[in-house]
Amino acid sequence: MRRTLSASPRRSAARRATVAVAAVLGCIAPALAAGAAHADSGAAAAPVRLDYPITGTTHLAGTGSDLALGPGTLKTSTDMTTGALTAQTQLPDAPGSFRALGIPVTVTTEFNEEEPTTGTLDVRTGEVSTTSHLTLRLKHLKIGGIPTPVGPYCKTKTPAVIDLDSEPGFNVFKGGKLSGTYTVPEFEHCLLATPVINSMVPGDGNTLTLVLDQASAPTPAAS
Repeated sequence: MRRTLSASPRRSAARRATVAVAAVLGCIAPALAAGAAHADSGAAAAPVRLDYPITGTTHLAGTGSDLALGPGTLKTSTDMTTGALTAQTQLPDAPGSFRALGIPVTVTTEFNEEEPTTGTLDVRTGEVSTTSHLTLRLKHLKIGGIPTPVGPYCKTKTPAVIDLDSEPGFNVFKGGKLSGTYTVPEFEHCLLATPVINSMVPGDGNTLTLVLDQASAPTPAAS
């Protein structure tokens, strides 16, 4: 492998960014061309597939605490003619902590997407709006440092409906922020901890912000 020793770090970074953008455009260009070719005939164009690395934060109003989200992946598929999009949100478990009546509480939250995220991309402005349905499952609860059993099925009775909109500066290729508010439904099947959890966690006024990094073409599935 030949190495170019004279290239400056700034030039190397710029070259890598150019290659990354070129790869994304190389993936999107055929779909856009297909959309233009089929626009008059009414035939459906192939959707554009893009994956985004994501991180984020959700603030739980009931406990006054923040949960760090990610790193995860947002896998999107968009009809560039109509702007309709679907997505799959993949996030790891999120450990968090807060104090209740001065007592430290720690718990891990698992976010399970019950159905694909849906939304729209405004092909003129680049603005994005999405709706997700996520069930929150709690595990590894400790109150005052003492493990408190919640069982394997401690989760919200219904999925939380989370509507997110892109913030100013969002770019479909480079990424940006999606943010919104949502309501946490009541929990069930948390054993003796159910009433304690429902006295603290459920309610509205919760916020969520996802940060999408630069988009990339999907990795081909292994044969």
